[in-house]
Amino acid sequence: MSDSSTLPPARLRPEAELARDALSAPVLARAARLARWAGPDTRVDAGGGLVEEQLPAAAEQLGLGGDDAAAHASEAWRIAVDTGLVEITDEEAGTVTAGEDLALLTGGSPQDVLGVWLTALEAVLADASVPDLDDLVDAMAEGGEVDLSSLDWDPDAESEFLDGVLGNLYLLTVGEDGPGDAPVPLPALAASVIVPSDMGEPSNEVLEQVSDAMMRLDDQFRLLEPVGLVEYQPVDEALMADADEEPAAPVDDADVTRYGMVRLTPLGLYGLRARLLDAGFEAPAVGDLTDKGADALLDGTAPFPPAAAHAETELWLAGRSPLDAARELLAAARGSDPGAPLRRLRCQQALSLVGAEAEPALREVLDDAELGGLARVWLTEHGARDVPAPPQEMVFWLTIDTVAAQLAAEGNSEELRALVEGLARQHSGFFDTVWRVEHPATPDVLEAMGRLHPDKKVAKEARKAAFKARSQQGG
Repeated sequence: MSDSSTLPPARLRPEAELARDALSAPVLARAARLARWAGPDTRVDAGGGLVEEQLPAAAEQLGLGGDDAAAHASEAWRIAVDTGLVEITDEEAGTVTAGEDLALLTGGSPQDVLGVWLTALEAVLADASVPDLDDLVDAMAEGGEVDLSSLDWDPDAESEFLDGVLGNLYLLTVGEDGPGDAPVPLPALAASVIVPSDMGEPSNEVLEQVSDAMMRLDDQFRLLEPVGLVEYQPVDEALMADADEEPAAPVDDADVTRYGMVRLTPLGLYGLRARLLDAGFEAPAVGDLTDKGADALLDGTAPFPPAAAHAETELWLAGRSPLDAARELLAAARGSDPGAPLRRLRCQQALSLVGAEAEPALREVLDDAELGGLARVWLTEHGARDVPAPPQEMVFWLTIDTVAAQLAAEGNSEELRALVEGLARQHSGFFDTVWRVEHPATPDVLEAMGRLHPDKKVAKEARKAAFKARSQQGG
């Protein structure tokens, strides 16, 4: 994923709702509970962790039991320190006090709460990139230092791997061709970062790498679920049993859910988008353009998938009167720059959501060379009376503008191919006339028609017309 590319827009829940989710996430809830429990007698070691003799009381405060209770309490305390819910007042004495950020969880804004949660998320993500504790102990060299070479572990590579997986999960969630809110099978997610996109049938070596990645991700997602990032159904334990062991119950090899299923939560979507923005990615969210001008709306939604552009436009229109919105949209749609055709297409799509109250704005541009065509289309579709017929040059100009916009929006799609075929079929002598259209995109549109039309004779006519148009424009 390049940080220069614009990602599909995310549809985020309201911040108040996300803040409630953050407060109820087990990781942050436990950290907050320990921060409120801590008092003058609480002591920490040199690393800021609770001293061992106080871990049982901390575990009891959290309602934890069993062999791992002390370890879970220790983790919760560390999150409390990392997020500023607890502050160390005297490192030598090991004393602590409630941190300033603790008050934000009850008296702060939703943004304040989410800021604390994002800090907790970073701490958990860092933990998820660290090898298993047993492996660390085995790799402990004399003198108490960890021998990383014996672990076959590269911290940067491990963090990059997890970031790549989470980035792909984000894309699957926000992309209109992905599963959206549906869970993603863990094998597919692992394969998305392991298997090259141009590889046909994966080799046995690649499949083994995918299997290893699944096991790493299984451990990591188990850690990431309590912070509220994902909902995770772990890999079936029977799949990890030794070959000579009998499974506890019959297993269905066709059941993909046994291999792990993961879904990004609404809070997780918010968190990953925040991390992407910090990393320099263009990661828009639906609603970002609501308080911007029509020029920002038309340019900003140009790369959006149709459903996201529709949602963004509805939010923008909701804050304006139909007539004012229509006038602002039409003014922003003018231009002869390369992005203008797609701007006008987005304008036309936005105007389709505006009611009949906008009619005066459309009538005002009937004689405008760039807007008169789309104005007539809108008026006709809305049943307006006395709509003047467009002059022929306006019809052809609108045709070029429409194809140029479709090229910018979709590339060489099947829909555009059908449009090209229809234009050439419906207008006799189409290419003899259209090359004269004074539109900056005329040569490019005609070249595209020559490339897309399946009839070789018609395609040749289009290419000849493109040559004439380019010569006329001095190209």
